[in-house]
Amino acid sequence: MSVRTVTITEEAYRKLRAHKSSDESFSDVVNRLASRRPLASFAGTLSHESAEALRRAIAKDRRMRLRLDAEHAAGH
Repeated sequence: MSVRTVTITEEAYRKLRAHKSSDESFSDVVNRLASRRPLASFAGTLSHESAEALRRAIAKDRRMRLRLDAEHAAGH
């Protein structure tokens, strides 16, 4: 395997390091992050029924979080 040396800013290094787990090399992190697909590339992958079920689950979760936040604010 060949290697290359690259120069990055301290800020870029900190951001890269923040994404690195203890068992990963920096090359692993770069490869993982560079291979991420844009969210738009997933458009159309869910069936209509699955998308509706997901929307309902998200709405239910949001309602529950709002209720819990309100109870916490009220001191319960």
